[in-house]
Amino acid sequence: MGKRRKQRRAEDTSALTKKQKKHLKEFGEQHPFHDVVSSRGERTQVVELPDSTEDELSSASEPESEPETVNMYQKLLATFRTVSDDDDDDDDDDDEEVVEEDGGEEVEEEDEEGEESEGENGNSEDESDTVGDDKVQNVDANAEENDKTGDAAKLEGDDGDGNPTEEFTDVKHESKFSLETNYDEDDNKNITILSSKTSSDDPYTKHIYKELEEQDIDQIAANLKTNVSLKWPVLGPLTFSSKYQKAEPLKSEKETDLKNLSLHKPLDATWPKVNSTFLSGQHDQTFTFLQRELFSIMNSYKDLFYPSRMATGQGEEIRHVYCLHALNHVLKANAQVLNNNARKRDASSAVDEDELRDQGLTRPKVLIVVPFRESALRVVQILISLMEVLGRKVDVSNKKRFKDEYGSEPEDKPPNLKRPEDYEAVFAGNIDDHFRIGVAILQKSMRLYSPFYSSDIIIASPLGLRTIIGTEGEKKRDFDFLSSIEVLIIDQADIYLMQNWEHMLHMMNHLNLQPTESHGVDFSRVRMWNLSNWAKFFRQTLLFSALQEPQINSIFNKHCFNYSGQVSVKSMPATGSICHVVVQLPHVFQRLEADSSLSVIDARFQFFTDKILPQYRDAIMSHTLIYIPSYFDYVRLRNYFKKEELNFTHICEYTDKPGISRARQFFLKGERQFLLVTERFHFYKRYTLKGIRNLIFYELPTYPNFYSEVCNMMKAWSRGEEATWTCTALYSKYDVQRLAAVVGTERAAQMLHSKKNVHLFVTGESN
Repeated sequence: MGKRRKQRRAEDTSALTKKQKKHLKEFGEQHPFHDVVSSRGERTQVVELPDSTEDELSSASEPESEPETVNMYQKLLATFRTVSDDDDDDDDDDDEEVVEEDGGEEVEEEDEEGEESEGENGNSEDESDTVGDDKVQNVDANAEENDKTGDAAKLEGDDGDGNPTEEFTDVKHESKFSLETNYDEDDNKNITILSSKTSSDDPYTKHIYKELEEQDIDQIAANLKTNVSLKWPVLGPLTFSSKYQKAEPLKSEKETDLKNLSLHKPLDATWPKVNSTFLSGQHDQTFTFLQRELFSIMNSYKDLFYPSRMATGQGEEIRHVYCLHALNHVLKANAQVLNNNARKRDASSAVDEDELRDQGLTRPKVLIVVPFRESALRVVQILISLMEVLGRKVDVSNKKRFKDEYGSEPEDKPPNLKRPEDYEAVFAGNIDDHFRIGVAILQKSMRLYSPFYSSDIIIASPLGLRTIIGTEGEKKRDFDFLSSIEVLIIDQADIYLMQNWEHMLHMMNHLNLQPTESHGVDFSRVRMWNLSNWAKFFRQTLLFSALQEPQINSIFNKHCFNYSGQVSVKSMPATGSICHVVVQLPHVFQRLEADSSLSVIDARFQFFTDKILPQYRDAIMSHTLIYIPSYFDYVRLRNYFKKEELNFTHICEYTDKPGISRARQFFLKGERQFLLVTERFHFYKRYTLKGIRNLIFYELPTYPNFYSEVCNMMKAWSRGEEATWTCTALYSKYDVQRLAAVVGTERAAQMLHSKKNVHLFVTGESN
């Protein structure tokens, strides 16, 4: 391989890197919420309905329709249906799974262009899309030469330490990758065999081999669902909803005995050791109380939305348990394929080909979406630990390269940075947000940087997927590898609101679509529900976030169709973040009226310019900071202030360091009366802005703790004029979740239904 340049990190981890700024500007500054300015300069509105109830959220419009199935698949579907669409035999066909590539049958093409688009970073895009200025080396260093000759070549992988790994046979457009070559006979004897004909209570078997009829799919697509409210000891209030009337109800018992959890070998032996860090010396348990309840839902293959995933404390607990579930799913799927391969080769037994349908249209089965390379690093480390049996190290190819590109050096972190604990947890390690990597899981080894169509698990950021998925009209774009995703894990979803939410929506709209090419799949081994374009009804989605936001809720309500149902955890706080304000300060909450969530943007601007701003124009109301969550609202106010020739300065996430320093000095000295600040600037910087006398929240913050943090900045004002401090916050009936997070659920309900539009809170102790 050519020499790789070591990835460089920004001098200050609290700032957006130059690469991240470039990506945001290149793909449009489409803020997570509110208006979107099109390429023609036209202004449109794309606000999601921020309703507080499940029923209101579920009434949101459906996602974009999927493209029509390719004629090739329609013909193949008719060919492989043995009797009719209503025949029971077709339902048996639906019961068998795994990708041809999955199981060691035919895999994708590994030509020069293919490997570039499918590998780790899948560099099918231009050089401007390469990760962290690194040009990722191809798995096959001689791919170009092989493509020119068209001759078969044996490619030997390298783990970065000079150790050879599994061999691949690469022929132009016909690449073979066999799981069987990594098993010996003794290994095969120890594999847990799963079969549609076997009576089993294994959750994987029950979910993947479920027999669905055409009318069942129509029922699920009709968007009519039933809700059941439950309360669990740790998760608290949760709602189980299902559009499929025959879906198994959510069971309240939470099994902890590993023998009854149907964990595939070697997970039943490695999990207690890997998870021991969180057990606090309780040797009689294998899960924490939180992990036990979460895994109970995951293992039932129901969708899960958990909005209380805090950056500190429980973040690693959750990461461990979803890695366990993902690896358990992959090992079972691969074992099924190996078993069916052996049955197919056994000439002494007559096997119906319909019983061997165990794969999808492409090999990748699990997609894990994380925000930074550091998160991907930790996920891979957990997967490796879970595969190490009895002290035997698992063979990991390209391990050194992975550590170089995803790890970070201790000296890279700037010293003496005083930041909140949650900030340190989020921005620890390598914070580059443009990456994607394929992981192939074998019995005795793991291959990193495997081409996507030879991978079982794909770990990526939304931006990393966005640049390979591309947009309509682009020549180099690929999303076929997302066609057969069976488990989707979205971790730290709230951070994507601070990056670019459009990338997340773009990814969701390209999941489980029919492939545009066959990618060498053996259609006789493909499950019928994959051929029928029903993959999205079998996909399990696990969504973890630190907060409830309409945009995040819409992912769960508009893009999840799992026939097993959805479990949504409710986390409305009894006390809000306003309780953490330590300065003596009157808080005035003013409610504005709007007819719809689309009109609230203009209504808020009109209310602010007509009712709020005139109160602060006098010189006596100097040192006024205006906190603006939406970038587009920030641009709108900035232009208005320039037009009105007001004395102001401004800071956003794109402001350079000299500009930030000047604005802070002007504001502190009183040379500028107003300071406009965006929420994303506060998210990436977390500076303490000095000189605040008057504070205006143009809209309530996305993160509730930001409210108390900004209010507490007033104590940095050292002139002893606390009696003159003011705080005004604007809200509407569409801000119910943010309002509840700031003032508490009970108070929020009173404020929303009160006949009065102005409410006053006082915090801090009197002098």
